[in-house]
Amino acid sequence: MPLSEEELRLLEQMERALSEEDPKFVSTLRGTSLRKAARRRAVLAGVVFVLGIVLLMTGAVINLWPVGLAGFVVMLGSATLGLNSLRGQAQAAPAPAAPAGRAAGSGFTVIDGGRRGRAGKAKGRPRSNGSFMERVEERWRRRREENGGF
Repeated sequence: MPLSEEELRLLEQMERALSEEDPKFVSTLRGTSLRKAARRRAVLAGVVFVLGIVLLMTGAVINLWPVGLAGFVVMLGSATLGLNSLRGQAQAAPAPAAPAGRAAGSGFTVIDGGRRGRAGKAKGRPRSNGSFMERVEERWRRRREENGGF
């Protein structure tokens, strides 16, 4: 059931008041700042990675191994940060299209949070809560039964 003009106007006023009171909460609901922050971190990590290469090569050219080692550590840290931020950027849900009659920037979107579902998991199978070795033994038993003991 569509909202009336009065209800739409009241909803937009409430959204505006909320965005003025708590802009960080609104940007979290929209999800746009998460993608921008992740992109910014990835670009920064790329720049720091290049600086790590420069340090590594400088240490190799002037024959000072501590400088080269520091360059390698900088490269490793920036690569880790960059990959994590790219993963976070991919997980941030894109903002859905705005409904008809509403501006694209005025609506809220919900970010899908919580635990991610496991891809490829059979739905009818109960989840094993045992130890690692118990799960491995169960898988081994299941494989032997499926392959006729081989």
